[in-house]
Amino acid sequence: MTLPIMIGGLEVTAVTRSSLFSMVTDTSDRVLVLIQLNGGNDGLNMVIPIDQYGGLNEVRPNLILPENSVLKLNDYTGIHTAMTGVQEMYKDGRLAVLQSVGYPNQNRSHFRSTDIWTTASDSDEFLTTGWLGRYLDLKYPGYPVGYPNDEHKDPFAITLGTVVSETCQGPQTNFSYALVNKENVRLVEETIAAPQDGSCYSQELDFIRVSIKQSNAYATQVLKAFDTGNNISGYPNSNLANQLKVVANLISGGLKTKIYVVSIGGFDTHANQVMIGDTVNGAHADLLKTVSDAVKAFSDDLKSLGIEERVVGMTFSEFGRQIRANNSYGTDHGTAAPLLVFGSCVQPGIFGENPQIDANIQPQEGIPMQYDFRSVYASVLVDWLGVAESDIRQVLFDDFQKIPFLKDCSDSTSLEELASKDFFAKIHPNPVQDYAVLSWKSGGGHQHISLFDVLGSRLQVLVSKNLESGDQELVIPMGEYPAGSYFVRIAEGPAAKTIKIIKN
Repeated sequence: MTLPIMIGGLEVTAVTRSSLFSMVTDTSDRVLVLIQLNGGNDGLNMVIPIDQYGGLNEVRPNLILPENSVLKLNDYTGIHTAMTGVQEMYKDGRLAVLQSVGYPNQNRSHFRSTDIWTTASDSDEFLTTGWLGRYLDLKYPGYPVGYPNDEHKDPFAITLGTVVSETCQGPQTNFSYALVNKENVRLVEETIAAPQDGSCYSQELDFIRVSIKQSNAYATQVLKAFDTGNNISGYPNSNLANQLKVVANLISGGLKTKIYVVSIGGFDTHANQVMIGDTVNGAHADLLKTVSDAVKAFSDDLKSLGIEERVVGMTFSEFGRQIRANNSYGTDHGTAAPLLVFGSCVQPGIFGENPQIDANIQPQEGIPMQYDFRSVYASVLVDWLGVAESDIRQVLFDDFQKIPFLKDCSDSTSLEELASKDFFAKIHPNPVQDYAVLSWKSGGGHQHISLFDVLGSRLQVLVSKNLESGDQELVIPMGEYPAGSYFVRIAEGPAAKTIKIIKN
């Protein structure tokens, strides 16, 4: 049941309480802000592998930024010229980059891949429930009866914008709702003349009554917080910035909501991604600047309001783009892409390695996955919102990595210490004909090693078990595969690595 409300000129859709919050102490006031980049963001034009510039010149001659215009994050990796705000946040220790986030057997359909991200399903699994909806049904099978109540007066998640996410779809009903507008919240009466004796449609009408009553109650709380809260820092004039401005206002106004979802579209850049003859500017540069400026303004506002340690934000998109540019000054649907995570309680730095890019990139080849997006979800839920790992395995998937991109704000662990948990690995011979040998130094514990093709399809699970620490070696049969490029992905603890194999 959805009823719209306008706040600050924006339509707001609220998502009801998730059982994930039952695992967080009642005193916890941490907030997660998700920024959805709709259309499939070209991660290679956002987070730029400076150490791969020779290869980029070969495969993206009509898209690549001039190397001297790239904003450096470190000696090997940079950010797009338009993202000065993000670069400043990185230098201030308020930003982490997660390289090559995706999932096995990547689907390149907008609709299907978005469905996978919202349900957290395997690529060959079709779920009718969202990952938060499964939490909701598990903990509150009788919803919406009984909510809100004296203990939980506020919505536990709010989506700003016109699109209602399917993340909260339960087995029987969607747990989302919307309100009407700020000036006249109760446009729908809470009482409806209809049979209540078990006859035809009585259950459906009872559900509508409860939903209307709940929507009105939540709307009152949201509007009260909006009127109480404020903004201190200025924001640029964009829809995304306006959404984030409302989020900061509601948090400062005392709303107990834990999750906010905002979005920006336009990332399906098949054509005219850059201006002809001017790769610094264009449609994608404008989008990246909008995101960067909005996130920087939001972060500055949170700091001025004294609530920055309560909030972590994260970008995501349904897929990245192909490595090779097309002939229309754009890029086509690909596989993995980087995510940005921001906040003062983020472990700053770059997690994962730059993708390997050379002149031998295959047609339709995408960035190979290093981190499964469900591991990113799981890490946020465990490390930021305090969800038990056993519950993560039940609702998301068993074989997740906990990636240490979040920290207690009092934790002084450096990224260099975390990076020391990485491991050495190589493939030989490479190029290969019949057999490749993977050699790596294991730190012990669970190892997951898979072979992928250039489209992101998982061809084999080579290892999925606990191994002793020390030198390891694995023979990979390649004779059955046609000539081309392949990737071996190794995951151990919080670290992940992909290595390219050329099959002759």
